[in-house]
Amino acid sequence: MATALAAPKERPVLSPPGLTATVWKHFGFYERANKTTDKTYAICKICKAKIKYLSNTTNMRQHLVRFHPEAEKAPPVVPATQRTILETVSKLPRNSEKAKSITKAIATFIVADLCPYSVVNNRGFRLVVKLPHRKHFAEKEIPHLYDETKVKVLESMKKASRVALTCDAWTSVATKSFVTITAHFVLESDKNEWKLKALKLAAVAKLLARIRQISTFFHRSTTGLHLLEENQKLLGLKRHKLKTDVCTRWNSAYEMTERFLEQQPAIAATLLSPQLRKKETDIATLNETDVSNAEEMVSALKPMKDVTTLMSQEKNPTVCLIAPVHTKLLQNTEPNTEDSPLVRDIKKAIHDDLSSRYTSEAEKNLLYTASALDPRFKALPFLSEEKREQTYGNVIAEAASLEQEVRVEEETPEDNARAAAAVTSDTEEDQEKELPPPPPPPAKRSCTLLENLLGPAFTNQAPEPKSAYARAEDEMAKYCLALTPSLQEDPLHWWSVHQVLYPMIANVAKRYLCIPGSSVSAERVFSTAGDIVTAQRSTLKSEHIDQLVFLHKNVCVPDSGTDDEESDEDE
Repeated sequence: MATALAAPKERPVLSPPGLTATVWKHFGFYERANKTTDKTYAICKICKAKIKYLSNTTNMRQHLVRFHPEAEKAPPVVPATQRTILETVSKLPRNSEKAKSITKAIATFIVADLCPYSVVNNRGFRLVVKLPHRKHFAEKEIPHLYDETKVKVLESMKKASRVALTCDAWTSVATKSFVTITAHFVLESDKNEWKLKALKLAAVAKLLARIRQISTFFHRSTTGLHLLEENQKLLGLKRHKLKTDVCTRWNSAYEMTERFLEQQPAIAATLLSPQLRKKETDIATLNETDVSNAEEMVSALKPMKDVTTLMSQEKNPTVCLIAPVHTKLLQNTEPNTEDSPLVRDIKKAIHDDLSSRYTSEAEKNLLYTASALDPRFKALPFLSEEKREQTYGNVIAEAASLEQEVRVEEETPEDNARAAAAVTSDTEEDQEKELPPPPPPPAKRSCTLLENLLGPAFTNQAPEPKSAYARAEDEMAKYCLALTPSLQEDPLHWWSVHQVLYPMIANVAKRYLCIPGSSVSAERVFSTAGDIVTAQRSTLKSEHIDQLVFLHKNVCVPDSGTDDEESDEDE
């Protein structure tokens, strides 16, 4: 009689608690007799294969990819109680605080990054989050953000003692005319911090035309650009693209020449390439004299480029830089026998043009006063002794005048109160008659012997108060003797720290350091407007253009806390 043998009992494979990687859905460990987990090998639940466990999931994932690819590609199982991001966001009540916060953040994103209203209707965008229609942003959210920001700007301007204005006009691609006004002023925050013709020469124009022709060639020739990139790699040069100048920006001509000289070895090798000359016939090249002239031109124009960049700043005072920089440029462009003819012509053109600027006494006084109020230039070494003392006197006189104006404004409410009290004095006289008489004054104390002997010499007598002009003189003298900060020091920060020592001079500094040294701010506004009113968005209403431009320049965008990755690969 035959008997059947019992099949061996299969050992259970237990999933380890606490390990949440998806691979553990297909792997586990055997249990020892003493109820402990044997972690020597990870056991595949599909084929029961043993995989050496090394405290990571690499070997197990490789096993799944090799032997069980269908398990590896299976979509992860989401618990029924866990909602996806799309479900979470799309199901928020529209009136909830979270929904309002998200909608406001998207409105800020539109104005800060110059995106069209229609971005919220794009298919890819709506895969991330479902938002109200573009009309809701154009007619409600962004106008509301505009009103909020305008109130904040107006409140800030009310705190300013003086506001400097610049303006400019612009016509859009839809032939609509706009005028922009930019305001510059100095404020004190809660932390007490203050915020805030040489290219027309025939030789130069001819040289720039040839460099422009080469740069344009590489922008239109795919073969030339490819060979240029290969030569850049072989010669170890930065893979920068060539620049072409713009007629409205003289700096672009300087930058075009500077970039050409940087890439000149690769450009020369590319233009001499037989592979390129077989396909192109109109290739322009520069000889050694041209390259030498380009180097001299860049060297001669470098100070002007630096000054232009310096004067284009918006958050730092610039009017105080004009007088010292103007004097320095005039000195640097004086004739020099060691200069080449081209450099002499460039310097003469710059010198003649600068000599005709800032010639009126009113302009000079304003610029000298602004420089005197910048602690970095307060010594005014570029002025004569007589002119320096005259400038200091102007600052003192204006500080005293401001002090008297403030005192009159403070006393006016008190005078009104006295007048109101005088009107009601008649009605109070009757009440005073009914009051009991005041107590007699205390008897006068007899003088001591010490007071009789030393009283006249040691009696405290209050000094006579100084006039506003005298106090301004004292402050100006101490200000001039104070340690001069370095040129890297921010003058607004310096004044925020030292205004307690020189309060009268600090009030004058607020009136001058807010003045911009150029109209760059107004021009940049219309550069922004040009990015908004494009050919595809030429039908934008004027009120929407106003809101978008204003918000782009004034809306407060919270710091994300991450730094942008900088790369000069495609510059």
